[in-house]
Amino acid sequence: MAIAAPPSTPTFSASFRPTRTHSPPSFTRFPSIFSHINKPHPTPARRLTLSARLNSSVSPDNGDLQGELFHGFSPQRRGRGSPVFVTMPVDSVDPLNGQVRRRKTMSQSFKALVAAGVDGVVMEVWWGIVERDQPGLYNWRGYLAIVELAKRCGLKVRAVLGFHQCGTGQGDPHWIPLPLWVLDEIDKDPDLAYSDRFGRRNTEYISLGCDSLPVLRGRSPLQAYADFMRSFRDTFKHFIGVIIIGIQIGMGPAGELRYPSCPTQKLTSAWRTRELGEFQCYDKYMLASLNARAREIGMPEWGNGGPIGASNLMQNPEETKFFRSDNGSWNTSYGTFFLEWYSGMLLLHGERLCREAEAIFWGTKANTSAKVAGLHWHYLSQSHPSELTAGYYNTSTRDGYLPIARMFARYGFSLCCPCFDLQDLDEKQMNPVSSPEGFLRQLLSAARVCDIPVEGEPSAASLDDKSFQQVVKMSKYYSYGLEKPSFSFNFVRMDKNMFELHNWVRFTRFVRQMSDVNIFRAKLDVDAMADSRRFSTSVSDVAKFGMASAYC
Repeated sequence: MAIAAPPSTPTFSASFRPTRTHSPPSFTRFPSIFSHINKPHPTPARRLTLSARLNSSVSPDNGDLQGELFHGFSPQRRGRGSPVFVTMPVDSVDPLNGQVRRRKTMSQSFKALVAAGVDGVVMEVWWGIVERDQPGLYNWRGYLAIVELAKRCGLKVRAVLGFHQCGTGQGDPHWIPLPLWVLDEIDKDPDLAYSDRFGRRNTEYISLGCDSLPVLRGRSPLQAYADFMRSFRDTFKHFIGVIIIGIQIGMGPAGELRYPSCPTQKLTSAWRTRELGEFQCYDKYMLASLNARAREIGMPEWGNGGPIGASNLMQNPEETKFFRSDNGSWNTSYGTFFLEWYSGMLLLHGERLCREAEAIFWGTKANTSAKVAGLHWHYLSQSHPSELTAGYYNTSTRDGYLPIARMFARYGFSLCCPCFDLQDLDEKQMNPVSSPEGFLRQLLSAARVCDIPVEGEPSAASLDDKSFQQVVKMSKYYSYGLEKPSFSFNFVRMDKNMFELHNWVRFTRFVRQMSDVNIFRAKLDVDAMADSRRFSTSVSDVAKFGMASAYC
């Protein structure tokens, strides 16, 4: 349901290529689209002209602040830059009625992003909102409104199809549970949810042990996910490949291909540095698979549950029987059997979703992607316990990420991964065996070997120069020496802090660094008497615009 954009000034011309290697080669340029920016305040009857260059040193103290904050220009990329996208607020769509929230504020923010040189927005599309009340009944209204607004503003969209829970519960302002009818089925059959050895259930994501079983009112979870993807494709068919240029397929908790070994909300806290995680193999569907596999190899006693001696979540791994470096059972025949089965089930789940997505979005010219978690806090240990419990069979003697990268490559998927803003020096102050840089280098090396594009993300909404420079550094690690590097960055996420004056300065500077422009010219030509479509760009007005655009 495409909407024609109104006459625009200034223009924003976008052209882009599909990164999906097996898509049809032909692709037409997308015409110039950019809606005019209305004046937020009456413009004084005077003329202001400002020019600035990208490679000039612009700071809040050198007098060129307003040119860096808000410039009515269209950045001309030269060389091989990396596009920057910004993830939208979690509550952009009301979870109860499916309507877009704060439409006017969103419009202002989109215009600010365009002015900063941002390529597009990341739109999280929640299963628990779209198919909330009844199976097969989809409400796309709010997301259609967002895509149409992005089109009018000249932004591209990456859609993240989230089949997981968001938030911690009813008191969380960002609480988005699984569809209500899915929760009803979980109430009837609690084994649809993951379970650890203590019997604790996790309802962030349906257990992959029942992927192919008709446990959701006659449909399997995979069928429900596929039906959701088809409905998305059919509803947004006029936008996919033109405005919606990327579709990320959620594959687990937080949208990541992993087990919920540690509740997602704990992964953002400082305490994560001690979390070993718990193996999620105790629901009846996972146990049935484990038991069958153990019987196949003639060791039925190995099929009764997860490893013994993994100890508790917060214990030192060197004090556990399973994870310790010397003679730990992770490095025995039993440990190899269990970890191959456990990680293999996760890979099979990812492969099934990749296969479905490939068939559904074939020929749409939209790039598909999936996300891997950044569990780096035991990376320098021998056994990597927090990775093992999440389903990544990655140890000091085994590469657990190369099989995932190979799977994504088979289906033309890009790899999305976090931790681009983290430095070993900072993390090791909390945990000496943590290494986010080591983890990320391994993952990026696997992506390079398999020749797949990478979408980077930060671990948190860091707006300091140190974090931004770390992103630039790690992006170069992936791109260096590649004939056709394909790296982009998703900044997480748009909020009121992002639009505060000095944060906005740092963010726009970062966007320009990533774009790798050789020549940058920002020309402001303000004359309200001559052209009512122009707008005031004094420092005070820019500050007001930023604050008005901030999400509360």
